[in-house]
Amino acid sequence: MMRILLFLGTNLAVLLIASITLSLLGFNGIMAANGVDLNLNSLLIFCAVFGFAGSLFSLFISKWMAKMTTGTEIISQPRTRHEQWLLHTVEQLARDAGIKMPEVGIFPAYEANAFATGWNKNDALVAVSQGLLERFSPDEVKAVLAHEIGHVANGDMVTLALIQGVVNTFVMFFARIFGNFVDRVIFKNEEGHGIAYYVATIVAELVLGILATIIVMWFSRRREFRADEAGARLAGTSAMVGALQRLRAEQGVPVQMPDSLAAFGINGTLKHGLAGLFMSHPPLEERIETLMRRRG
Repeated sequence: MMRILLFLGTNLAVLLIASITLSLLGFNGIMAANGVDLNLNSLLIFCAVFGFAGSLFSLFISKWMAKMTTGTEIISQPRTRHEQWLLHTVEQLARDAGIKMPEVGIFPAYEANAFATGWNKNDALVAVSQGLLERFSPDEVKAVLAHEIGHVANGDMVTLALIQGVVNTFVMFFARIFGNFVDRVIFKNEEGHGIAYYVATIVAELVLGILATIIVMWFSRRREFRADEAGARLAGTSAMVGALQRLRAEQGVPVQMPDSLAAFGINGTLKHGLAGLFMSHPPLEERIETLMRRRG
């Protein structure tokens, strides 16, 4: 319920900012002067600006948000030989992948997980959970780190942000077309935007937002296979398979990654049926089988 309320509040704020921005930019309203027709070019430009602004802003603050929401502690000066090994391993993997050394951190979580984030491949953050470091072998930890370095080297954070920007644009675009149709055609409102426009637009954004999430999560699942391949290339296929098998053995442990970082972790919560459409990660069995075929 709180998530829905936050969504609605954000949407209303966007509508207010949009109205002010259109006036300042001299758009004189998105509605055309001749009845119920929309000025589609102006509407599409407006939706693209706000659709991409949200996703790109999230991308630019992703490292800061990751540190704040997970409690990640950055290793600036290694205090133990384990931290020294972690920094050395990430440095080696980054060099082999052709990217600059990312920031490295550890976050306090029992479940075995890791994530990578950052606005570009040469200014990234790679972090692993305390639980993963304690229970995984060095080869398995290296494979997990290689998987995350693969995300960074493939530019997955930027790609996902751009995809999110595209779907945001069309969610806003078609929701406002629907809102205009309800307001003008069904309720016969010919003067400005009536309450029907705002209600219909919000409802349409909720429905289209769910469909858009399915699209984004499909791309996210495709990304995982590429990162697994990168992990196998950098750390060895056997080590990558072993790490995924260890993750599968721990599937009973709840994954408590923040929603904003779930798509960038090595592991995700397993869902079945229609809920599987909203998974950020493919089933571990499928990922293991794919790597086994690659090794064969």
